[in-house]
Order: sequence, then structure tokens, then C-alpha cells
Amino acid sequence: MRKSEVVRKTKETDITVKLNIDGEGKSVLNTGIGFFDHMLNALAKHSGMDLDVTCKGDLNVDTHHSIEDTGIVIGEALNKALGDKAGINRYASFTMAMDDALVMCAIDLSGRSYYESNAKFDAPKCGEFETECTDEFFRSFADNAKMNLHFVVLRGVNAHHIIEAMFKSLAKCLRDAVMVNPNIKGSLSTKGVI
Repeated sequence: MRKSEVVRKTKETDITVKLNIDGEGKSVLNTGIGFFDHMLNALAKHSGMDLDVTCKGDLNVDTHHSIEDTGIVIGEALNKALGDKAGINRYASFTMAMDDALVMCAIDLSGRSYYESNAKFDAPKCGEFETECTDEFFRSFADNAKMNLHFVVLRGVNAHHIIEAMFKSLAKCLRDAVMVNPNIKGSLSTKGVI
């Protein structure tokens, strides 16, 4: 059973995440940020993972702490649910078209953290979601999932479309990378452990 639950409480946020890697893509989301819930719903749906997120954050300040800290907790939950990663495909890449946006994502569930993206946004917000927090979410997610995560935005104008293509392409990569492959014995690593 590749499931986990992680709780994180600070003076800025109180977050609970339940994650089931082998789910049905169902989600229950309450971050207080409508656009962010929309993106997390896409992440769950297209990855096939069940995701339950509750975040009570200091939205009277801005959305930054809630978005970054949710990335931390979802990343921890994914890493915890993956366990020793025996038999998983480990790697994946995918290019997502979303209207004017075209975004490539590549991941390695390597046990090492790295994040890189060339995404730039003209719009400061999508709803109440501050677009500069896009990097904050993905960086904190990658750091705590202990994975390499790269995005290359090949084209795009509309911030909503670019960000959604980023979430969906990551979801597709996760779906492929966490899949257990009967041809892989143990960890897919020359070290013998991921």
C-alpha cells in the first residue's frame, strides 16, 4: 500500500496531506486559494494519485507561505509513500500542450533534490494565486520529494495555460515514473539503492 499522511504546523501554516499513489485520481482540496486547488486537482487527476490537502495559512499576508509549505508537505508525502522505490520506472518525461502553452517536464525520482525552470509570467496573478509562487511550489515539492524536476516552457503567453501545463506535465511524468515495472528487480540504480 503506497499511501502516506503528513502533517506540518508552523506559525504561518497548518497543513495535512493524505496521498495514495495507487489511487484513482480523486482529490479533496481546501487551501483557500481557488486557482491552486484547481492546479492540485489537475495534479491528482492526471497522475492517478488520490490527494487530500487541507491548508490553513496566513492568507491575510499573501499566498506565498501556503503555496510553498503545501509543496513541502506534498513532496514529503510522495517520498514517504514511495518507500524504498523498488521496481519503479524512476524516470519520465512528457511534453504537454495546453492551448498556446507547450511545456516539457522531465523527472528523476533519484533521492537527490534539484529544480530548474525557465517559466516567466507577464501576469502577476491567476485569481489569488501569485504567479511567482509557481517556482516556490515546485522547488519545495522537488526538494522534499527528493527528486530532480525540470520544466522547459517551449512557448506560451497565457499564465493560466502555462502553469496548468506545468502541473499536468508533472502529473503525467509522476504517473509513469512511479509505475512498478515487473522487469525491474530492486532499485533502478547502479548503487543498488535510490
